[in-house]
Amino acid sequence: MTEMSETELMLRGYGLTTAQLFYRMPDYKNVLNTFVWQEYDLAPDHPKLFGFIEFWQDTIEGPLHSVQYTHRKMLSSGEWQQIVGEFTVH
Repeated sequence: MTEMSETELMLRGYGLTTAQLFYRMPDYKNVLNTFVWQEYDLAPDHPKLFGFIEFWQDTIEGPLHSVQYTHRKMLSSGEWQQIVGEFTVH
């Protein structure tokens, strides 16, 4: 299967999800660090975000402290219009 473009994802209902993950350093448990993750995802279930969180918990040594995220639907199928035009700049 080929990778969909950002426009195709938006027309299929995807929106941009940005998450800030706060995690503890493996060697310094009192130190919090942050990681920012961004991907097109489907609200309200956010399968890509939760998949990434599961990947983090299974693979990364720094245990998660908390996750803050926001989701913005950039475009919906009823809002997109193809406009063909031409203008001249002198």
